[in-house]
Amino acid sequence: MAEEELTKLAVVTGGQGGLGTELAKSFRAAGFDVAAPGRDELDVTSEEQMNAFFADLPRVDVAVHNAGVFHGAYVTKMSNEDFNRILDVSLRGAFLMTRAALKHMMKQRSGHLLYIGSRSAQVGPVGHSAYAAAKAGMEGLAKSVAKEYGARGIRANVIRPGFLMTKFSKFAKPAVLEEQFNLHELGELNNPEDSARFIVEIAQAEHVSGQNFTLDSRIHAWC
Repeated sequence: MAEEELTKLAVVTGGQGGLGTELAKSFRAAGFDVAAPGRDELDVTSEEQMNAFFADLPRVDVAVHNAGVFHGAYVTKMSNEDFNRILDVSLRGAFLMTRAALKHMMKQRSGHLLYIGSRSAQVGPVGHSAYAAAKAGMEGLAKSVAKEYGARGIRANVIRPGFLMTKFSKFAKPAVLEEQFNLHELGELNNPEDSARFIVEIAQAEHVSGQNFTLDSRIHAWC
């Protein structure tokens, strides 16, 4: 069978969460085969599990690092365990996924690595020290990957889907939700379905790499 006739495969880590579930649906609707493991199926902090998972796949056309954890605390109240866990999942997990997926993509001389980022990387909110650091590091990783492997037809981009009302945001207090609504010029939050549709469209854009995309209506000054 010619390579162009093969069904493309998308991998979504954190695939059982709110956004992950919608991503799996949208990729399937776009004609992709999808592997969307949840945390019980794939520990993204385990190099052994990550390598074994990707080694069993026939090819990888899109890999989305969607797995993430959050714990809000001031720096002086943040435990080493919580800090390390957040960086392990969001940043080290992104690195391990990237390296495992690249083994397929370099052979194919094509592929798209997508990283689910956050506004926290840009603004560093109060109580987000570990999360902001992890997401900022992930954005730097994506840009380096875009430069290192662009000549081989491999793309890397970051998507900041916005403040989504999913299980991941259940920590939010009413005052925080009100603040977020007030920051959005459209007066409403984004949702997982719209974010997923955008991400799947970008995943198929063949001439876009090394970029950050923010999917809400919060407007920031240049810096």
